[in-house]
Amino acid sequence: MNKAITFGETVEGYNIPVLNEREIRAAAGILFLVMFIALMLILFKGNFLLVKYVITLFLTDFIIRVFVNPKFSPTLIVGRLIVHRQNPEYVGAAQKKFAWVIGLTLATIMFFLMVVVNSYSIITGLVCLTCLIFLFFESAFGICLGCLLYGWFYKRKAQYCPGEVCNVKTKQEIQKTSLVQIGIVVAFIVFILFTAYLFNDNFSVKPTDLWVILKSTS
Repeated sequence: MNKAITFGETVEGYNIPVLNEREIRAAAGILFLVMFIALMLILFKGNFLLVKYVITLFLTDFIIRVFVNPKFSPTLIVGRLIVHRQNPEYVGAAQKKFAWVIGLTLATIMFFLMVVVNSYSIITGLVCLTCLIFLFFESAFGICLGCLLYGWFYKRKAQYCPGEVCNVKTKQEIQKTSLVQIGIVVAFIVFILFTAYLFNDNFSVKPTDLWVILKSTS
C-alpha cells in the first residue's frame, strides 16, 4: 500500500499509530470559528452563502483525513503550523478516525441537503448544532465526544486519550472541586439571572454613538 495513504503516525514508544492532539484541537477551533460565523450570518442576515462554502470545505477536509492521510488535511496542516512550538500530545489514531467518520457523515448530510438540494430544515439545524458542539468540546476542553462513542461502539478501551483520561487514576489535589467552589458557581448563575431580571430593559436599549454622546455633553 502507498505509504502516503495511511492513518496515524508511527512514534517511538507508542505501540499503535498516533496523532498530535494539539494540532487537532487547533484545527477544530478553526472549523468551529468559521462555522459559527456562517451560522450567525444565517440567523441575523438570512445569508446562506458562507455556510455552503464552509460545508463544502468541511466535507473535503474530512474526506482527506479519513480516506487519504490526516497529514494532508488542510486544517490540520494549519493547526500544525499554529502549534509547532508546543510539545506534541499523542493520542490514539483509531478513536480519532472513528470520531472523524462521524464528522464526515454529518458533513455529507449537510452537503446533500444544503448544497445539492439547496434546502434548510430542522434536520440541517440539528446537524449543524451537533457539529458545533463536537468542535467546541474538542477545541475548548480537549474532549473528543466521538472518541467517547468509540469505546461504547467497539466495547473496548481506547488507548492514549487526551489528558490521559483513559487511564484510571486518583485525582490530584489541584483537580478536586470543593463544595465551596460548587456553591460559587451556583451563586454566579443566580447572580446572572438576577442581573437579567433587573437590567434587561436597560441592556436592551440600543447603544448610542460615543462621539454623539460626547458632543451632546460638551
